Amino acid sequence: MLYAILCYHDEDVVNSWSKEEDDAVLAKRRRIQKEFVEKGKMGPAIRLMPTSAATTLRTSGDEQLVLDGPFAETKEQLLGLYIVDCANLDEVVDFANRLKEGETCTFEIRPMQIFEKGVLPEEVKVGT
Repeated sequence: MLYAILCYHDEDVVNSWSKEEDDAVLAKRRRIQKEFVEKGKMGPAIRLMPTSAATTLRTSGDEQLVLDGPFAETKEQLLGLYIVDCANLDEVVDFANRLKEGETCTFEIRPMQIFEKGVLPEEVKVGT
């Protein structure tokens, strides 16, 4: 079963981290991910750009609106996600707990289904 692990945190807090602090969090997570990579269970790990770069599409009556920003009324923002292939919920919960150990972020785990595979070439580089 494919699962999405959605990562929420206060964007202002994460953006205040020094490069060294951010690198340390990502290095710790990569050590945990390594086991899943080696077992072929690790899909993409995605870091979203800041919410200031977001665009929201909304419908107002018959009008389609294109708005700047996410317009979420929350203290935590969706900052990224992991896609993993796990046998069951227990396995993905264990993996997510190890990923967030020592951190104050919130992880939401959602089972997922692929309804369109997509056509992005493998050589697409994220974050470049």
